[in-house]
Amino acid sequence: MDTVNLSPLWLSFKTAAIATVIVFITGVILARIIARNSFPGKGILEAIIMLPLVLPPTVVGFGLLWLFGKNSFLGRLLMDWFDFQVVFTWYAVIIAAVVVSFPLMYQSAAAAFKQYDKNVENAAYTMGASKWRVFWTISFPLAWPGLLAGLVLAFARALGEFGATLMLAGYIPNVTDTIPLAIYFEVESGNMEMATFWVILIIALGFSAILWLNWWSKRNMMRYSRQRNNE
Repeated sequence: MDTVNLSPLWLSFKTAAIATVIVFITGVILARIIARNSFPGKGILEAIIMLPLVLPPTVVGFGLLWLFGKNSFLGRLLMDWFDFQVVFTWYAVIIAAVVVSFPLMYQSAAAAFKQYDKNVENAAYTMGASKWRVFWTISFPLAWPGLLAGLVLAFARALGEFGATLMLAGYIPNVTDTIPLAIYFEVESGNMEMATFWVILIIALGFSAILWLNWWSKRNMMRYSRQRNNE
């Protein structure tokens, strides 16, 4: 095998890490606001949020291309005001990763905020605690196991994103060549040995993430059971 160019590995990790930070912050905020409140159109809003999870990645990529393309309103606005182009850049890779991984983070966060008794928060409010303090001292710790699960799943999804990335960012060596794109184009060029290397690597990364999450969840449940038994 020829000398391995590790650019796809570094680019994939960097993209997945940044995308995960973005979706974690926005996912937790939106889940906290939406999941624990009822308002007209809530079901429609949540359906829109979850839509990238059920659509083919190429359809998501087409939508992003329509939104950020050179001939779109937003694309022209970015070019005219900031001389900034999204399509076929590394920023396009991040945007694609954020969009496809966000539903997993939101879903996990929404379930996490729904699973505990809301009266715990209400009791803190009656004692004079602010919303900010209640969130950080009560809501966030109680929801943390679910939030962590969403974080790991979002990272794994961002790491393996292919279809939307190819549509919006294309394949540019050392710029947009994430591991999934590298696998596709190595197969296209007939370099099966290199493609196999990347396949094994991304399978190992995904498997390790899921294995660690399962181990952590089991450990957390056992610790919780011991605490309940000691009460």
